[in-house]
Amino acid sequence: MDISPQIAVIDFGSQYTQLIVRRLREAGYFAKLFLPGELRQIGAPRGIVLSGGPRSVSDPDAPDLDLPFVESLGVPVLGVCYGMQLLNKKHGGKVEPGTTREYGPAQLRPEPGSVLFEGMSESSRIWMSHSDTCTELPEGAEVVGRNEEGVPVAIRLSESCYGIQFHPEVTHSEEGNTVIQNYLRLVDDEPRFRMDSFKEQLIEGVREEVAGREVVCGVSGGVDSTVLAVLLHEAGVKLRPIYIDNGLMRKGETAEVRAQFGELGIDIEVVDAGARFLAAIAGVDEPEEKRRRIGDLFVDVFFEAADEVELLAQGTLYPDVIESATSGSDASTIKTHHNRVQRILDLQAQGKVIEPLAELFKDEVRELGESFGIPHEILYRHPFPGPGLGVRVPGEVTAEKLDIVREADAIFIRHLKESGWYDKVWQAYCGLLPIKTVGVKGDERSYEWALALRAVVSEDAMTADWVELPPELLRKISNELLNSVAGINRVFYDVSTKPPASIELE
Repeated sequence: MDISPQIAVIDFGSQYTQLIVRRLREAGYFAKLFLPGELRQIGAPRGIVLSGGPRSVSDPDAPDLDLPFVESLGVPVLGVCYGMQLLNKKHGGKVEPGTTREYGPAQLRPEPGSVLFEGMSESSRIWMSHSDTCTELPEGAEVVGRNEEGVPVAIRLSESCYGIQFHPEVTHSEEGNTVIQNYLRLVDDEPRFRMDSFKEQLIEGVREEVAGREVVCGVSGGVDSTVLAVLLHEAGVKLRPIYIDNGLMRKGETAEVRAQFGELGIDIEVVDAGARFLAAIAGVDEPEEKRRRIGDLFVDVFFEAADEVELLAQGTLYPDVIESATSGSDASTIKTHHNRVQRILDLQAQGKVIEPLAELFKDEVRELGESFGIPHEILYRHPFPGPGLGVRVPGEVTAEKLDIVREADAIFIRHLKESGWYDKVWQAYCGLLPIKTVGVKGDERSYEWALALRAVVSEDAMTADWVELPPELLRKISNELLNSVAGINRVFYDVSTKPPASIELE
């Protein structure tokens, strides 16, 4: 489903590029990301934003810009960091390496009367991340903002073409949203990205794309697959939602997911494959090998159940699309996505895959789910990894260890919900550490497993910070765990950030 953007963001590889798209959408403008070579595929946008990037514009193979084509569109252009340097160079200015790399906070001092900085403070904190500097401006350009040392950090190259050396999209730039809003005032279009109208476009698009075929989709009970299934159901397509119980689920999860979809008016097919998965990873303690076996078997079991697929629907989100699209470009690929395995690529080549949510970020999917009336507890359920409890039991996975983690996790999550902390935490879980420790139970020594509690806050799982749960709550949780879960005699609370730790134990 291709929906033309109001604002086209050209990606030069910045780690913050997705944030630009998000900020524009938050302002009500539908923005999409394009690689520099896709300029002529962007339709008729009402504005163009050039992202930052890790390269130097002086590099022989640096990402370039077809400036004559951009100018032919006659729309406002905003260059951010690398985007500013590239605009400056393409207009005839000079860009040279700075004496030091400027990374972190700085102060912006806007020039009076600048449209781009209207309504801003005389001095505003901004966030820098660059090593090159615009040492000469092209003829006709003017400086509209400087840093504390008087160095130009914002320029006006023409009536509606601006460049800024800082990143307004990050929260460290205190008045960054004002800069973005002021740029959007130059755009000859009204904000029209609203979920209620976008939902109708999605439904009509699904009906048109499905064209009467049967649609198979995998469901897990998580927000993405649930919203996907409800969207397909609302579109009135012939739907087969398949849930794979891999034996690595949390306590009572399969029954809970079946009931949740029943309340939404959707019958799901449950495939009990727990024994197959446990057999596949028996004796395996290497993390990547465990993940590979679980992932490969999941694909096998799913397609066995699906049989002949007329059409496969996936809950792929826009960040997944961006990472897949930029693989091999100047943007870094963080991970290989489960929805890009070979069998699915083969189906894509046959035109048998649809991804109705592929234009949306996670928060937008939740907003779409709310418009469908999906309950809050489903939409804001904590993320759960694809390999399930397999990555929360480091080392060899056994039925005994899984039982311990299930019981402990149920207690931990119940306390978070009862205390009001569940919705304040992005993800929380129990993991079983691969060590046994000496303890005392009753009048006897015990030699049992150590349990770790983890609770983190995050926006996108790329970084995460541990949550400072109240000591009295941790004491209450620990007491119940040690007194009611057989097999453990010690409880730890994980106070590691990501990086350097990961969110999951494996």
